[in-house]
Amino acid sequence: MEKVCLGWREWVALPDLGVKRIKVKVDTGARTSALHAEDIRVFRRRGQPKVSFTLYPFQRSRRGAVHVEADLVEKRVVRSSVGVETQRPVIRTHLELAGHRRLIEVTLVNRDIMGFRMLLGREAIKGCYLVDPGHSFLQSSRSGKNGKEVARKK
Repeated sequence: MEKVCLGWREWVALPDLGVKRIKVKVDTGARTSALHAEDIRVFRRRGQPKVSFTLYPFQRSRRGAVHVEADLVEKRVVRSSVGVETQRPVIRTHLELAGHRRLIEVTLVNRDIMGFRMLLGREAIKGCYLVDPGHSFLQSSRSGKNGKEVARKK
């Protein structure tokens, strides 16, 4: 499969979670992807581990809240960019980007103070994508529509 070139930020969809578009920072320094989540609650249903949470897909906005319930894969210790370790719930969800649909693992964490509601880590992009850190939105426009013809510099 020919690898697709991404900019350092892109619009993606998370259809399993009901998210038509969310702006991500493509972060080759992060192994695992991270998704902004609030009101995280881990529980069991019929003996199966689950997690529920609320996702606000737009930066600096409370509009478009999505209430999600998903299977809990595990709880994983993750070290942040400043070296702080926390235990985070992990889910699997499909990612749609540049015409590809992939199942990825995502950790859930409150990223409210961060610039992006989602980081797309190395595990999610390996094998399919290359990253051009000098460009943004190579596979999506600022409005979230796919197409290289609307690519913009950062």
